[in-house]
Amino acid sequence: MTTSLSHTRKLRVAVLFGGRSGEHDVSLMSARSVLAVLDPEKYEVTQVGITLDGEWLNGENTLEAFSQGNVEKLNRIVLPGEPSHSALYELRITDHGEMLEKLADVDVFFPVLHGPFGEDGTIQGLLELADVAYVGAGVAGSSVGMDKGIFKDVMRANGIPIVESLLVLRSEVEKNINAVIEQAEKLGAYPLFAKPANLGSSVGISKCNSRSDLGEGLMEAARYDRRLVVECGVGNVREIEVSVLGNEHPQASVCGEVLPSREFYSYESKYLDGTSGLVIPAQLPVEVSDQIRGYAVRAYKAIDCAGMARADFFFDNDTNKIYLNELNTLPGFTSISMYPKLWQASGLTYAQLVDRLIELALERKAQRDHTEHRRLA
Repeated sequence: MTTSLSHTRKLRVAVLFGGRSGEHDVSLMSARSVLAVLDPEKYEVTQVGITLDGEWLNGENTLEAFSQGNVEKLNRIVLPGEPSHSALYELRITDHGEMLEKLADVDVFFPVLHGPFGEDGTIQGLLELADVAYVGAGVAGSSVGMDKGIFKDVMRANGIPIVESLLVLRSEVEKNINAVIEQAEKLGAYPLFAKPANLGSSVGISKCNSRSDLGEGLMEAARYDRRLVVECGVGNVREIEVSVLGNEHPQASVCGEVLPSREFYSYESKYLDGTSGLVIPAQLPVEVSDQIRGYAVRAYKAIDCAGMARADFFFDNDTNKIYLNELNTLPGFTSISMYPKLWQASGLTYAQLVDRLIELALERKAQRDHTEHRRLA
């Protein structure tokens, strides 16, 4: 796997972080790590912070301003959603009204955005309209990977084993939560897990050991999405993760194992206390590891993913069964995140990984440029 970049000038990279989701703070942590390894000899970097209200901002020390919650001195910027521009523009207030002034030309956009409005195909749609190169999956791969309900249907259609689940709507919970609970209990015995369909980083997820727990878990998940998923708990499981990298010919990293410090791999244990253990590589029989890595690549291709994804699995120690839990198309990039750690164990340093993702973005853009959008006369 090569990571060399050959350009006559520095590549102009815009890193997008923050965003309108419950994973806003996680995005800031991931962005800090990415920005730290972008080689100034190779890249001319523009920082773009997106507020919880959806404003795009830039200015001196943008990331620091966002981290401190002090963005008043930053300037509003926009990306025109049309292909005649490959640049960011600053929105200036003048005596004659609002005017746009070019801030920076951009070769590659690097979204470091997790959750809704960042990982679900929405920002990817804007970048597609603008006809720019960007890191990560496209609209379809992002949206399918994000929606746990649709994702599970695609996995079933492709013969990839998943945990039994039920998709319900927030409106159904609000109308008759007892009926939803009764339906969910048909999946199997407790514990059951209640989740927002469109969120990550374990935000809004509850492990439910009783009917009352499930009611509370459904209400908690409903805070974050209108579509909710209830999943069966799997017995004596190990949590195994695999990082996938590439476009049309993706590769899988070694397997890693998460040792949760709490009842499950929660938001707190992932990002706040850092107490969960990571075993890399996971101590698995070679044939099991190979099967998991194979499922990861198959799932990646099934949703037309690109750039990167982290595949999360359950391995049942009692039955030796493998279950794919989810595919994260914009996985965490913090210093304790599994995605870069798995590639480091596979021979790719953090800086090389970032270089490779940018290469893949340019490669994907070149592929798009081969597509004819107008009917020939």
